[in-house]
Amino acid sequence: MSGMEKRRIDDCEPGPVPSPRPVDRFGFVKQEHGSLHEGVIKSRSAIQFEREERRVRKWRKMIGVGGSDWKHYVRRKPHVVKRRIRKGIPDCLRGLVWQLISGSRDLLLMNPGVYEQLLIYETSTSELDIIRDISRTFPSHVFFQQRHGPGQRSLYNVLKAYSVYDRDVGYVQGMGFLAGLLLLYMSEEDAFWLMVALLKGAVHAPMEGLYQVGLPLVQQYLFQFDHLVKEHLPKLGEHFTKEMINPSMYASQWFITVFSYSFPFHLALRIWDVFLFEGVKIVFKVGLALLTYCHDDLIKLPFEKLIHALRNFPEDAMDPDKLLPVAYSIKVSKRLEELKSLYEKQNKKVVQSTETNGKVKQQDMQED
Repeated sequence: MSGMEKRRIDDCEPGPVPSPRPVDRFGFVKQEHGSLHEGVIKSRSAIQFEREERRVRKWRKMIGVGGSDWKHYVRRKPHVVKRRIRKGIPDCLRGLVWQLISGSRDLLLMNPGVYEQLLIYETSTSELDIIRDISRTFPSHVFFQQRHGPGQRSLYNVLKAYSVYDRDVGYVQGMGFLAGLLLLYMSEEDAFWLMVALLKGAVHAPMEGLYQVGLPLVQQYLFQFDHLVKEHLPKLGEHFTKEMINPSMYASQWFITVFSYSFPFHLALRIWDVFLFEGVKIVFKVGLALLTYCHDDLIKLPFEKLIHALRNFPEDAMDPDKLLPVAYSIKVSKRLEELKSLYEKQNKKVVQSTETNGKVKQQDMQED
């Protein structure tokens, strides 16, 4: 990185603080028109507050001081933990619980000083790409709005450290939304280790293939999702085939950013609660639940309108209390395993035939 670029991110005076505008409870600048979701929240706020207080007390008891009782509780009552996580982790405890369920807290404790080392003493070939993309990550959130402000600096630091830690992956644009989401709930170092836990597979299967060259894991997930749509929603699957719609046209971002890119934040958080505890299958379930919810409208639409609808779901479809119960009722685990094996077999054949063709061509050239 040149001295000039280094000055641009390290020594620059932060830009002007954006003029204050009304924000929602998560820190995003409110749209001019009040949403249906906010109206519902206001009308039941007193009852909601009492219920939330009770939930927080239950969760504190379950976690213990600083997470000391967590592992013991999960071993003793896994079904209670799963049920409570599916109902949503209280926002004030979310950052800590995410670290406990992802395995990142253990990684942090086992690697003291590593984050600082990566940040201060190492350089990354991705630094300019990271700087270029920073302002595109959650641009409507107050934490990330100020140019070179604390939010943008933290985001740069986490992404730079990860690109050094895992040079095979380096940095890919979608990673900014993962890091950005985590930074709203925890420190830089905690967010870094949670990214490591996810991509390297501390608890669930590693997800680094989402960001490696050629996005191999995205290709696999889209193959699996395509089959699931045709099996769970045959009429819609048929309509998609007729209109030449495939999941790469609408679902890639769901997997690359785990719904954090363009979905309402309150819904993305609820999905992340479950994702960190149960793994990536929740992304498939939510995707199928969305298509199920909008099935009757989607099946009537021609190509252009279909593409638009699949990238802009209606607000009522995004209500976690309506959508998530549908998602939880869809069973996919066994079928995902089968489809993964099928994908690997097919891929192996493609690779083998490519290699065979290559050898034949070489022989032809030698004979010529």
